[in-house]
Amino acid sequence: MQKISSAAFADTKPHYVLLDGLRGVAALMVIWYHIFEGFATSPIDQGFNHGYLAVDFFFILSGFVIGYAYDDRWKTMTTKDFFKRRLIRLHPMVVMGAVLGAVTFYIQGCEKWDGSKVSLSMLMVALLINLFLIPAAPGSGAEVRGNGEMYPLNGPSWSLFFEYIGNILYALFIRRLSTKALMVLVLVAGIGLASFAIFNFSDYGHLGVGWTLADHNLIGGFLRLLFSFSVGILMSRTFKPVRVRGAFWICSLSIVVLLSIPHIGGEEALWMNGIYDSLCTIVIFPILVYLGASGSTSDKKPSKICKFLGDISYPLYMVHYPFMYLFYAWLWSEELTFSQTWPITLVLFFGNILLAYLCLKLYDEPLRKWLSKLFLMKR
Repeated sequence: MQKISSAAFADTKPHYVLLDGLRGVAALMVIWYHIFEGFATSPIDQGFNHGYLAVDFFFILSGFVIGYAYDDRWKTMTTKDFFKRRLIRLHPMVVMGAVLGAVTFYIQGCEKWDGSKVSLSMLMVALLINLFLIPAAPGSGAEVRGNGEMYPLNGPSWSLFFEYIGNILYALFIRRLSTKALMVLVLVAGIGLASFAIFNFSDYGHLGVGWTLADHNLIGGFLRLLFSFSVGILMSRTFKPVRVRGAFWICSLSIVVLLSIPHIGGEEALWMNGIYDSLCTIVIFPILVYLGASGSTSDKKPSKICKFLGDISYPLYMVHYPFMYLFYAWLWSEELTFSQTWPITLVLFFGNILLAYLCLKLYDEPLRKWLSKLFLMKR
């Protein structure tokens, strides 16, 4: 019996280190988006406004990387192998995020946003379904915060729900499509996504949907996944690098600007913000991924920055929000403004980066290494 490590299927393809760095930049922007969420009364007046589009960027990156890494492995890899690898890569941090969410909810007093109490047994039910990525129905007992989230202990887990669906679709269906058929799928999904955004099916005037089962969120979440994940896979098949100097800095600055720009159009012209969201997701983000994949760096410092940002990006995304719940509860109970709390926001920002790094080194990497040795083996 020969045991194979987590790198068993590793090949000689180059690693896209700049894409790792860009994923980290987008994850940092998500933190600031969620911080400013606490000071907003609606999606329209939020100062740091378009951070929700980072999820679409993540989906494109995921599709690109998965297509690049796995498209040519199916002769030697089974569907079961693929699923095991993806679960080992993704699920440890799903578990950590859920546990941190349960702990912070308990610290908060097991209270819904309306002040009503939640029993410890119901908190355990909410934890159990979050651990297995089972979404909570709005208004159900397991929806313990009372604001309709699919995963009320760790809101961002909703995107992992769709990420898992994307992986399943890829393994069972999308990978079998010809490039032309995949182009058709991307075109149809893009039209559907743009229509959803421009005609305001979200009722929010933006594409920040998928986090709840209420209204049209589930449809919107599927459209976001189907276009972004599929276009990423398509790009991995057709990618031909171009010569780009300073690709990381150009793309990073673009991501910062695109994700922080204020709401466009206001209440009277929500379609304008829908157009902006559509252009970012359908046109600009694929270009940025293309440029990031084309770029390279021979300097040690930028490479180290990209590696660090890439390493912490997923843990940061999965562990930061439980502490946002505590932050929001404090803000709203004391009716505080940003000018009164900016030192705490800096502590929250850098504290989450430190927490993500500790989770990576002390939990995620050791656990994934152990699980790979346990489950990824050939006889």
